[in-house]
Amino acid sequence: MASSSTPTLATEPSALPEWIRVRPPRGAAYPEVRGILGELGLDTVCREARCPNLSECWSAGAATLMLLGTECTRRCTFCAVTTHWPRGVVDRTEPSRIAEAVHRWGLRYVVLTQVCRDDLEDGGASVLAETVRKIRAESPRTLVELLIGDLGGRDDALRPLLESPPDVLAHNLETVRSISSEVRDPRAGYDRSLGVLRAAHRLGPKGLVTKSSLMLGLGETDAELEMALRDLRSAEVDLLTLGQYLRPDPDHRPVHRYVPPDEFSRWQATALSLGFRGAASGPLVRSSYRAEELYRQARAARGG
Repeated sequence: MASSSTPTLATEPSALPEWIRVRPPRGAAYPEVRGILGELGLDTVCREARCPNLSECWSAGAATLMLLGTECTRRCTFCAVTTHWPRGVVDRTEPSRIAEAVHRWGLRYVVLTQVCRDDLEDGGASVLAETVRKIRAESPRTLVELLIGDLGGRDDALRPLLESPPDVLAHNLETVRSISSEVRDPRAGYDRSLGVLRAAHRLGPKGLVTKSSLMLGLGETDAELEMALRDLRSAEVDLLTLGQYLRPDPDHRPVHRYVPPDEFSRWQATALSLGFRGAASGPLVRSSYRAEELYRQARAARGG
């Protein structure tokens, strides 16, 4: 694949291209999902991060539930989630409420994610682990995907999550090495993220599926993106999602360019050729987009 030009922080393109379209809510499941979220006082990354697939996923009866509140201790230049220091405050009822929602929805597959909580000794890992355990107790047939922060890069924080592990352990690399420090909060790091993914395989049970995600259109070159894919494979990552970065508002990093669908298709083919067991790639693809489908691709590739 030919290398794109050297990235610059040029003025953002003035209009969304025709291939980026967000559909209005529809489908019988949409009001049910919205109603249960409101009744149980649960938060979703769908709303907090302004995901363009909210209507599609909720209409299909799925939502990505966000743990540990809605205020993140980090300030990444791409993310719409509110930055705040919660001073160690944790809602201990959250795991039970999430387990109840999963049970009431009757989900076959649930995706959980978290805000970063650098104010907590373990980054919130104990709450994540408890939530997975409660879902297992209430809905033993439900598959669980857990999208975590870097937990400070600490094995002792990651280890409890792998004692009663999710079916998929995800952590996002987000972008290529050269612009990682510009795109992500200074407390994050390209190598730290790769280390978390490696540690998941080292500390976790045999058969644990790992997953990561990259955004395109932030100013990366093709050569840098291919190197990021190779780095993820060297960390034994099984599943990959690639999507277009969309600027939440003028206070965030501008879009460098809108990547056309045919390029996403080529990157998906590249990812599979490098050994990923499943890859989803498209302008509106996000970390949890069609997550169950991608997980089953990984299990099929492993013969399980």
